[in-house]
Amino acid sequence: MAIAAAAMARRAAGGGELGLRRATAAAMAITTGRGELGLCFNPNDDRPRHRSLFVLFLSSHSHRSPPPPHQSLLLLCTRPIIIRPTNEYALSSSSTSLTCGGRPRIVMTTKEALWINSRFNPPWVHARLPVMLQFQEQEQLAFSTLQGSGRLVRMEQLWQEFFSDPSQWVDNRLTKISPKYPDFKHKITREGLWVDGWLNPSWVYEKMASLALEHVQSGDGSRSRVSDSFCNGDKVNKLCQEGRLKEAVHMVELMVQQTTKAPIGAYVCLLKGCSRRKSLAEGKQVHALIVQSVLDANIFLANTLVHMYFKCGSVLDAHKVFSNMPQHNVYSWTAIISAYADSGQAEEAINLFQQMQETGLAPDKVVFVVVLKACARLAALEQGKQLHCDIIGRGFQSDVIVGNTLVHMYSKCGSVLDAHKVFSNMPQHNVYSWTAIISAYADSGQADEAINLFQQMQETGLAPDKVVFVVVLKACARLAALEQGKQLHCDIIRRGFQSDVIVGNTLVHMYSKCGSVLDAHKVFSNMPQHNVYSWTAIISAYADSGQAEEAINLFQQMQETGFAPDKVVFVVVLKACARLAALEQGKQLHSNIIRRGFQSDVIMGSTLVDMYSKCGCTEDARELFDNMSERDVVSWTAMIAGYARNGLGKEALALYEQMRQEGVQPNNVTFVLLLKACASLAALEQGKQLHSDIIKRGFKSDVIVGNTLVDMYSKCGCTEDARELFNNMSERDVVSWNAMIGGYAQNGLGKEALALFELMQREGTKPNEATYTCVLSACAQSRLVDEGCCVFDSMCKNHVVTPTLDHYVCIVDLLGRAGCFADAELFINKMPIQPCSVVWMSLLGAARSHGDVEIGRRAFDRVVKLEPNNAAPFVLLSNIYAAAGRKDELAKIRN
Repeated sequence: MAIAAAAMARRAAGGGELGLRRATAAAMAITTGRGELGLCFNPNDDRPRHRSLFVLFLSSHSHRSPPPPHQSLLLLCTRPIIIRPTNEYALSSSSTSLTCGGRPRIVMTTKEALWINSRFNPPWVHARLPVMLQFQEQEQLAFSTLQGSGRLVRMEQLWQEFFSDPSQWVDNRLTKISPKYPDFKHKITREGLWVDGWLNPSWVYEKMASLALEHVQSGDGSRSRVSDSFCNGDKVNKLCQEGRLKEAVHMVELMVQQTTKAPIGAYVCLLKGCSRRKSLAEGKQVHALIVQSVLDANIFLANTLVHMYFKCGSVLDAHKVFSNMPQHNVYSWTAIISAYADSGQAEEAINLFQQMQETGLAPDKVVFVVVLKACARLAALEQGKQLHCDIIGRGFQSDVIVGNTLVHMYSKCGSVLDAHKVFSNMPQHNVYSWTAIISAYADSGQADEAINLFQQMQETGLAPDKVVFVVVLKACARLAALEQGKQLHCDIIRRGFQSDVIVGNTLVHMYSKCGSVLDAHKVFSNMPQHNVYSWTAIISAYADSGQAEEAINLFQQMQETGFAPDKVVFVVVLKACARLAALEQGKQLHSNIIRRGFQSDVIMGSTLVDMYSKCGCTEDARELFDNMSERDVVSWTAMIAGYARNGLGKEALALYEQMRQEGVQPNNVTFVLLLKACASLAALEQGKQLHSDIIKRGFKSDVIVGNTLVDMYSKCGCTEDARELFNNMSERDVVSWNAMIGGYAQNGLGKEALALFELMQREGTKPNEATYTCVLSACAQSRLVDEGCCVFDSMCKNHVVTPTLDHYVCIVDLLGRAGCFADAELFINKMPIQPCSVVWMSLLGAARSHGDVEIGRRAFDRVVKLEPNNAAPFVLLSNIYAAAGRKDELAKIRN
C-alpha cells in the first residue's frame, strides 16, 4: 500500500517546493473522500537515495480543505514517520516558522516515533494500510520489483484477522515487565506482537517484509539506507544467536559510524548475548553504542542494560544505569531488585522494593517472587509475612508460582506450619509446589512427614521429577529408612532418572547413611559418569562405616582417573587417616593439600590438627595450629581434644586459658573435652571454674555438657555434688543416668547405684548395655553378690539387653572379689562365648587378693596360653607365691 502510494508520489514529485506540492497533490488525490492517509516526501533533501516517505493521519474535519499547518508539517529526518491526530503532538517552543523550509520540530507527547517499516510499528498502523489497497486497481499501480518475483501484495484471511481492527489489540508497552512480554496482544486470540519484530511469529515477519521499504528502489536503482539498516539488523541478530558477539558488536559499530540507526532488536539481542555469556566487556561496548545512538533514554533498552550488567556480575553498573533512567516501570524495578537479590545482597533488595512501593508503582507477581526469595535468604519471617499480606491484598495468592515461593520462604524462615497452610490453600499444585512443601519438612528434620507427603503426591497422579527424588532420598538417609529408599530407587529406575549424576550421588549417600555400603558401591559402579561429588559420596560411605582403609584406596583411584580432589574430599580422607592412625598417608595428604593451595582453609587446618593429634603427634599438631593464619573455635577445640586424648590434660587447660585471652568463645564440645581433662587429672578446682564458665555462657541446659559435669564431679570424688547436679538437670537421657550410676560405682557406693538404677526404671528410661555394665561394676565394687546376680539374671531372662563380654567380666569380678572361686570358675566354663584373657585376668586378680594359690595358678595358665607375651599375669602370680611363702615357685616365675 505505502509502496504503491510512494511509487505514484515519486513519479509526480520532482524536487524542492514544487516537488512537495506535486507529491502532496498526488497523495491527497488518492485519499480524498476517505480521510485516512496523506503521503509526501521530505522536500528538504534533494538526494534521491535519501528521500524519505512520510505518512500523516489527517484530522476529522472536512478533508476537502487543506489541513492546518501543525497537522501537516513533517518531522525532517531520513526516517519515515507516521503522525497520528494533533492532540498527540506539540510544536517545540523554539520553532519560529511553520513553513516547510523552516524545519519546525514536532514532538510527540508519548516520546514515541513510528516508522512505515513494519518491524517497529504497532498494529493500528497496519490497520490503516489496507485502505490504500482499494485504489491499487483503480490507479493501476503495481510494484515492478514485486511483479518480477511473482509476488503481489494481497489481503489474506490471516492478515485480515489480526490487522483489520485496532480496537482488538491491547497496548502493553507502558506496563511491560519483560522483553519476552509482547508490546501488543490480540484480545481474542491472545497472539502477541513486538514492536521490533524479532520475537514475532514467522508469518508476521514474512508479511511485514512484503510491505517493507527495502522493496522500494530509488531512481538510480540502489536500495535505500533504511533498508540496509534493517537487513544489517537481521545479520546482527543472527550473529548473536550463533554466539559471535564480537562480530555482531563490530557490525553495529559500523552502522553507527555510517549514521545508520540499528534496530532496537539488534541491541536487545546483543545485550542478551552478553548476559548469557557473562561478557561484561562486550556489554559495555554495546552500552556505549546505545548512548551514541541516543537510545539510552529508551526504557526497554535501559531495563535490558540493567539485566545485562547484573548477569555479568557488575551490580554497581546496573544500579548506575537504573539511577540515570528518566523513568522506571515495573520491569525496571524488577531488574535492579533481582540484581541485588541474586548477588547475595538480599537486604538491599528488600530496601529497593520498599522504595518502589513509595513511588506508587504497583508491584507485580515477578517482583513479589524475587523479594520473597530475598526474605528466605535472610530468614526475615516478619517481612515475609508482610509481603504475604500484600500479595493477598493484590489478589496474587492464587498464582501457583507465588504460592510455591511463599512455601519456600516460610520453610527457610523455619515456619513449617505457615508453609503447610499456604500449600493447603493453593487452588492448584504442580511438581514445584510439592517439592517446596516436601523440602520444608525435610529441612526442618521432619523426614517422616516429608516421605508421607511424597506418597500423597504420587496418589494425586502427578509424576515426580529428579529434584523431588533427591529431596526424599535425603529424608530417607536422615531416617536410615533403607526399605523406603530401595522403593524410591526402583521408581527412579522406572522413570529413567538413574543415569542422572545428581540422583546417583544422592542414592550413594542414602545407602551409605542406611548402613548398606555394598548397595552404595553398586550404584556408584553403575553410574555412567562421575564427578567430584560422586567420589566424595562413595569415599564418605566407606569412611563413615569404619572402613577407613578402603576409603583411602578409593581416594587414590579417584586421583588416577584424573579428578582433582576438592577440600571436602581431603577432609573426609584425613579423617580416615586419623581413624587408622595412618601418619605417613596423612603426611602425604598434607603435602598434596599444600600443593593445591588449600592449607589456608580453616576447616582444612582444623582437620589436619585433629589427624596429627590422633596419630599421637601432638607437637606436630601444635606447630601446625600455631602457624594457622586463621583460627576459629573448631581449630582451638581440635587442639584441646588432641591434648586431652593423649593424656596431656594440663596442656589442654593451659590452651583454654590462651583461647579465652584471645577472645575466642568456646562451644559445648570445647567444654566437654576440658571437663574430661579435669576428670582425668582429678582437678576439682579447675572443673568448678569450668562449671562457672558453662553457666555464664548459657550451656547449663545442654544435656551433653551436663552429663560430662556429673562424670567430672564423680571422678573427683564429689558424688554429692554430682547427684545435686544430676537432680537439677532440665533434661536427662540414658547417658545421664549411666554417668551418675557409674560415679557411684567408681566410689564404691553399690547400694546407691542400685537404688538409682531402680529409680531409672520407674521413671521409664530404658537401660542400655552401658547401664548394666555400670550397675554390675557397682555391685562388684561393694561385693553385693546376690544383688549383682539378680540384675544379671533379670537382664538375661527379660531379654532387655544381650549380655556382652563386659557383663561376663563384671560377674567374674563380682564372684572373685567375694571369694566365690568355685562359682566363678563354673560361670566361666558355662559362658556362651569363648572366654578371653580379660576374664581369666579378672579371676587371677581376685585370687591374688584372697591369696588362693590354686585358683591363681589355673587362671595364670589360661591367660598365658591366650597371651604368652603379656607380663601382667607373671607379676600377679609372683605376688601370690610371695604372699604364700612359696620361694621355689616364686624364683621360677621370676625367671
